[in-house]
Amino acid sequence: MTRLIGGPGAIATAVALQVVIASPVWAFKIVEPKENSTLKSGQTVTAKVDVGSDPGIVKVRYFWYRENDETLVQQDEVERSGPPTQEKIADDRFFQKESVFANVVAVATLTSTADSTPPFGGALKVPPEAIGPMRLLAVAEVSRGRLGTRTVFDEIIVNVEPEAELKAIDFETEKPLILGRKGQVVTYGQVDVPGKIFELPVVGEFADGVTRPLTSPATGTTYHSSNEKVIQVLQDGLLKIVGNGKTTITVTNRGKQASLDVSVEVGEEPNEPPIAIPGPNRRVKSGTKVELNGLNSRDPEGEALFYTWSQVRGSKVPLLDLNMPKASFVAPLVSEPKLFRFRLKVTDKKGADSLPAYVDVIVEP
Repeated sequence: MTRLIGGPGAIATAVALQVVIASPVWAFKIVEPKENSTLKSGQTVTAKVDVGSDPGIVKVRYFWYRENDETLVQQDEVERSGPPTQEKIADDRFFQKESVFANVVAVATLTSTADSTPPFGGALKVPPEAIGPMRLLAVAEVSRGRLGTRTVFDEIIVNVEPEAELKAIDFETEKPLILGRKGQVVTYGQVDVPGKIFELPVVGEFADGVTRPLTSPATGTTYHSSNEKVIQVLQDGLLKIVGNGKTTITVTNRGKQASLDVSVEVGEEPNEPPIAIPGPNRRVKSGTKVELNGLNSRDPEGEALFYTWSQVRGSKVPLLDLNMPKASFVAPLVSEPKLFRFRLKVTDKKGADSLPAYVDVIVEP
């Protein structure tokens, strides 16, 4: 039997000690800007972090992404050539279309140290072209002495709105848009086939002279097809080729409209897009090998599938076998539970893509 010596005061101290031991780890956090806050395009805000229980932090790098953009390999902007071009490089990297090549890097918008004001924070510019939901990722480099360094991160979602008025909407494509060709033979790799799901690039011209991407419905854009037997409107602003004929795609945003005439001439062989199934969400421990399993994905016609995995939340992890049914990574070291989100797209041999599907992996200490 355990005895406590020293009376009620000693008992209170012991209880307090138990509470401290049981309390959660004080983790690295983005304090400013606030989660779900609304910022302005091109605005300079103050970035501030709470370093938590990681006293060995050397520097913190900040990265901007659109909500569902692929997380790129993070690279410090000091590795680039000179400060005059850094802002443009960061913007160009941020708005670059997603890539499966590991050597495509994200350039930090801000790199900060303990000498900055505030420490590990400072003046952070919102990309001028930003609009809609945006991810702000802060990656901290922690020194471990002779053991080298490790990283911890935090990530928040904010909403970005331009102050300038939207003047006009345009389609970044040929006008009229002609998809396929009459009598084409459907084979894998062709762009336009029955069942093909695609994205129509839409941009807005604003009064401040900045052109911003409006393709995502999260930016306020709605889509309408005058003939859904030719082109069908799906979720997230994606479009699906249904059959041959003509239709008009109309987009609306902030009271402005634009229309695009589309002519479809694809093969007559019916085809439905495959369905991506990336497996259930899960929680794992740091250091665990995590397998992402897309084997339950299927094609309505029973055809073989081609796989593409990518990461869209969390600090970048080395993801192996990106184009296989199963991809994998090793869960990194974290100070508290962190979200890592992965996207799976599958393509049938005729070239029809699935809607993107997502799986969340919560990594725990």
